[in-house]
Amino acid sequence: MLQQERLHRIQALLKKLQRLSTERVMNELEISRETARRDMIELEALGVAKRVHGGLVATESIAVEAPLHIRNTQFAKEKRAIARAAIQHLQSGQTIFLDAGSTTSILAEELRTLSGLTILTNSLQAVFNLTMASDAEQMNHEIILLGGRVQQRAQTQGELLIQEIYRYQADIALLSPVGIHPAYGASSFYTEEAHIAQAMLKQSQQTIILADQSKLDVISRVNYAKPSEISALISNKDDKSEIDCSAYQKAFAHVEWV
Repeated sequence: MLQQERLHRIQALLKKLQRLSTERVMNELEISRETARRDMIELEALGVAKRVHGGLVATESIAVEAPLHIRNTQFAKEKRAIARAAIQHLQSGQTIFLDAGSTTSILAEELRTLSGLTILTNSLQAVFNLTMASDAEQMNHEIILLGGRVQQRAQTQGELLIQEIYRYQADIALLSPVGIHPAYGASSFYTEEAHIAQAMLKQSQQTIILADQSKLDVISRVNYAKPSEISALISNKDDKSEIDCSAYQKAFAHVEWV
């Protein structure tokens, strides 16, 4: 199990129980005491927990992004609807940025129904989804994988990637944040991912945020876009939701509910 997934599971337990013993962490995740200790130190460094004698206590609620393979299964139907709404804003000849997220990965699949786009992305999953056509199908877009460092996550990142982004000018950046809030805008949990999204935003004429209902009213660690910098928000809501939709209508230039 990767550390990112372990951290997400530990914080989920903390949110529920407020306090965890080291033994509980070891048993729940089936990891060694040393691994548990390292993860607890990391969570304290991130500011989401405080180490105390024998374990951890929760300090504040900060949205942590789950691993991509988990996010791909969450709100999949809603993300598909958001992606299909997003492609209505695109037309042949445009250049677009896609960041690395579960919703933009689904969007990449839907983009195969269009043609004539230049697609710039740091997401390995998006590239795979764009190019998984059969041998009989012709490639409909120019696809550019932006270069950079690849570590545990299925994406390129780092300073080389940022430099690559600034080489291009795009018509639209389609971004999927960890959280979106009418007062604070779009945010990510990881600083590097926030920097990537911010660079894509700066190099685009328009920015469209794709966010399912679980991301609404969420503030994660690193803000990368103020509401005034966002051209449109595409999201979903159900009848039981307590989200104040009017706050989003006031905060953003265009809001589309699917």
